[in-house]
Amino acid sequence: MNLLMGKKALIFGVANKHSIAWAIAEAFTAAGAEVGISYGIPQLEKRVMPLAEEIGAIFVEKCDVTSDEEIDGLFEKAAAHFGTIDILVHAVAFAPSSELEGRFYDTTREGFRIAMDISAYSFIALANRAQRLMPDGGCMMTLTYYGAEKVVPHYNVMGVAKAALEASTRYLAADLGPQNIRVNAISAGPIKTLAAAGIAGFRKMLGYVGERAPLRRNIDQEEVAKTALWLCSDLGSGVTGEVVYVDAGYHILGMPEPPEKWE
Repeated sequence: MNLLMGKKALIFGVANKHSIAWAIAEAFTAAGAEVGISYGIPQLEKRVMPLAEEIGAIFVEKCDVTSDEEIDGLFEKAAAHFGTIDILVHAVAFAPSSELEGRFYDTTREGFRIAMDISAYSFIALANRAQRLMPDGGCMMTLTYYGAEKVVPHYNVMGVAKAALEASTRYLAADLGPQNIRVNAISAGPIKTLAAAGIAGFRKMLGYVGERAPLRRNIDQEEVAKTALWLCSDLGSGVTGEVVYVDAGYHILGMPEPPEKWE
């Protein structure tokens, strides 16, 4: 189904073949979109360029989202290459690994600043520039996690950053709605990605969720990408300001099954 035929999408956050952003890039390309890719640091170029070639993506640019100058430079290039765009995907998040261990109250001022800047503010900064290239409307999407809503072990400051990201999604949706630009977030369950590797005890988390989620399994990158596809296509034309969960239903649970020793 060519749900995005004729559409142009700019996707931030591709790191390697396991990235959710990469799965979205593949799905969008298969659905007929022209895709542009951005990665965060120079070291990722050798991983990202071969992926871009796989889907025929010509626009591939590094962008440090903590730099307004680099963001402006990228969107100047995007305007020259695409003219206009229809879709923005923000799949960018980071906190120093030291902030994802120990107690939340030990979060440092600098760690908090970094997490909020890269994981939350960057979506606002990208949306600001992207909306100028969406004269006929469009769709913006970001990726969040359940740690924004409930306490998740070791997620610490990233949970607070994701909460800010989800609030930003709602405020952006209100701001941009009159321009026919929709803004949504996907809350994905735990997936083996480069970013997840920085969370202490991630393998245990993956096993726990897989055993207890209503579907009794974990989800994968492709399932997130399929949801991104319908959200950013005309199938999602009436949806904005939402957090859509793709987590095998885990977020609906109030408590895990009590251990047998309490029976």
